[in-house]
Amino acid sequence: MIKNIKEISNPILRAVIAGIFLGSLVTIPAALAVELAKSPKDSNVESTSKLAVYASLASTAIGAAIGLGAGKRKDERDRLPDDTLGNDSVEVESSNNGWTDWRKFIVMRKVKESDGITSFYLHPEDNGAIPDFSPGQFLTLKLDIPGQLKPVIRTYSLSDYDLSAMNYRLSIKREAAPTNLNVLPGIASNFMHDSIQEDSIIWVKPPAGKFVLDVYSSKPAVLISNGVGITPMIAMAKAVVRFNPLRQIWFLHGARDGNAHAFRDEINALSASHSNLHVIYCYSRPTATDTGKYHQQGYVDSALIQNIVAPEMQKLCGSTEADYFLCGSPSFMDALRNGLREWGVPDRNVNFESFAKAMPKTTTPVRDLPTENTDSQEIVFSKSGKTLTWNPADGTLLDFAEANGLNPDYSCRAGVCGTCMCKISEGEVEYEEEPSASVDPGSVLICISKPKTARVVLDL
Repeated sequence: MIKNIKEISNPILRAVIAGIFLGSLVTIPAALAVELAKSPKDSNVESTSKLAVYASLASTAIGAAIGLGAGKRKDERDRLPDDTLGNDSVEVESSNNGWTDWRKFIVMRKVKESDGITSFYLHPEDNGAIPDFSPGQFLTLKLDIPGQLKPVIRTYSLSDYDLSAMNYRLSIKREAAPTNLNVLPGIASNFMHDSIQEDSIIWVKPPAGKFVLDVYSSKPAVLISNGVGITPMIAMAKAVVRFNPLRQIWFLHGARDGNAHAFRDEINALSASHSNLHVIYCYSRPTATDTGKYHQQGYVDSALIQNIVAPEMQKLCGSTEADYFLCGSPSFMDALRNGLREWGVPDRNVNFESFAKAMPKTTTPVRDLPTENTDSQEIVFSKSGKTLTWNPADGTLLDFAEANGLNPDYSCRAGVCGTCMCKISEGEVEYEEEPSASVDPGSVLICISKPKTARVVLDL
């Protein structure tokens, strides 16, 4: 019963029910005591009755207070539980209200944020509650795109953080279709820009992802982005200024010019009302109309952090130790990670997310890991009834499956989103890099894995 009361989200209803529950526990035995006191020889009936009434009222009030307190602790726990990731990062395992798989959402608003970025405000078609999320997490979308053999699955970072909102906001950049690649990331983004309008229906999975920060940490945080990489940083900045307004946070963003810079006014307004949020914008090719709208010409790099951010951090915090969060193009993050490492920032303090493959953290040359059979391996796709021979030149298991006519679900192809996860019933695989997504026991991410044993059986 107590556990059920804690699960009630409405604080007033929770307090009333808790008060009635505890009050009844005291009232029933108290009433029995009054009845027993109604003996002709007992002169204390009136005083016993008064005591019973007072005890009932007091227990009801105490129960109501407990109900409110339990709900508050639950709400805080849902938003920010114990640190499970290390590196001062936590993944908030918020209650999904029973939502675990695909769910229909309506596009309530569509807003152009810059030349290439558009925001989509999503509301559940069933009008049910939407779960909280960790700042930095993403949504997974399933899009029925004309001309595609199956639905296209993509992941996009949540670009706002408002616990009272009834909508999720995704801000998506229109990507040009790259040449000489068998992957076309522009398919989904162009479809969203061109074909998804207000009142369109989209299938969505619950918020997920480990690229999150511990909002309540006291350590300074440096949020660094370029282009559409700004989206998770907005959610992080908003969460920190709301829940931990004493924590110093630096918001560094790079863009080509003002026309390509999304959310400038939104972040400026946030910074103006919160003195702990320090903003630096870098434009690589500013125009004449950008005067006064940016702070540095060029790119966000480690030199900027050492020469401008570090001295200010030392003055305000007494130290230059901080947590770094990076999101942007692979080349942008590769350069920053190298620069931070050369400056002496430990890798454990650098968190990053990219939905494209980036270089590994170590500068040691990448070499193929030893396998039981370095010439070829047997791959069994059990659902498809195919048994094939894999060679090192065939690439990842996802590449190999696609080359042989299979169409597994995937999105990031970088081990970040977990969309390509499938069961493995025999054998082992090795990862090209450590997965960012959580991998279920008995499952593997085929987008970044290759066979390790002579025989691998996958549920594909």
